[in-house]
Amino acid sequence: MLIIDGDYPMALAVRMNRDLTLPIDQVRSAPDLPGGRPDRADAETMASLPEMRRGGVAAALVKVVVDQHRDGAPMPGGPRSDELSYALGQGQMAYYRILETRGEARILRTSSDVRDHMRQWESAEFYDDLPVGFFLGMEGADPILWPAQVHEWYADGLRVISLGHYGPSRYGHGTGTGTEGGLFDGGPELLREMDTLGMILDVTHTSDETVRQALDIFTGPVLASHQNCRALVPGERQMSDDLLKRSIERGAVIGASMDTWMLTRNVEKDWSGQTPQKRTDLFKPEDVTLEDVVDHIEHVCELAGDALHAAIGGDTDGQGGAVGAPHDVDTVADYQKIAVILGERGWETADIENVMWRNWQRYFEEFLPS
Repeated sequence: MLIIDGDYPMALAVRMNRDLTLPIDQVRSAPDLPGGRPDRADAETMASLPEMRRGGVAAALVKVVVDQHRDGAPMPGGPRSDELSYALGQGQMAYYRILETRGEARILRTSSDVRDHMRQWESAEFYDDLPVGFFLGMEGADPILWPAQVHEWYADGLRVISLGHYGPSRYGHGTGTGTEGGLFDGGPELLREMDTLGMILDVTHTSDETVRQALDIFTGPVLASHQNCRALVPGERQMSDDLLKRSIERGAVIGASMDTWMLTRNVEKDWSGQTPQKRTDLFKPEDVTLEDVVDHIEHVCELAGDALHAAIGGDTDGQGGAVGAPHDVDTVADYQKIAVILGERGWETADIENVMWRNWQRYFEEFLPS
């Protein structure tokens, strides 16, 4: 069965110095280089392009992720200046473009790109030589230095933007800040510029108040690329039922994340913004399986009243790799097990296909430019 992954911050490979054109075992066993100090172990890598093809992952919403350093932002090592934020973001965009130039990927800029790409994958018997489809998104908007500059990013292929990541971002509060902070001064203007371009707003990693304000201003399409349910797992990183419902009413697809922090139910304290250095002390992979992920998928379906708004949003490798994923997930190819679990729970084949890929496909065919 095909898969579309609603969240893969793939360009983190630039910072981690990983060659994701290689088979996954070669990525995991890459020798250390002199002076190289990756912040996450190569041995935990969950995805590479060959592994995506092996697992039937036809496309993914890949991300530009840059967290500029500012007071109250918990992510370490962020750039010190606007110029550095812009340069780092542009470097990640260049990474995706060169993968397309080399034939490893295809950037899906329009609805017809999506139709053609998915038709190619659906008709293929083997995927080894096919490009993987990329929808380009940005997690937090720090590299967009002023609202009108979003037109430049759109021309480069960017189609999806979230206003926050962790802590305060340029245009609004992200998660890890409490739920009181909302948009900053430039936020409404950025949303209006996105509206004029027909861009998509990602409400993931955004504080409750920022989401509420943004939904009041922004009139365009909305999605949640990797967002679990607060009704099942407490914590501000998860989304409340009322905001999930508001997003669904706007046509959103909600991608279920594979992050153990967002799936572990036996931790009483909300660790938002203060996750311990050794996350496995609290969020143990052996305590979480894909059954927990499917619980969130089913909760979204209950809120929606159908199976047309739930999907996969793995946060693949963004959550730290396999050590931060459910116990029965080693690589992105294991996402196929979700289809098996849904079948065991009595789901019809058409609804399973919706969750695995068709919901994302229909969404992007509808909301990307024609």
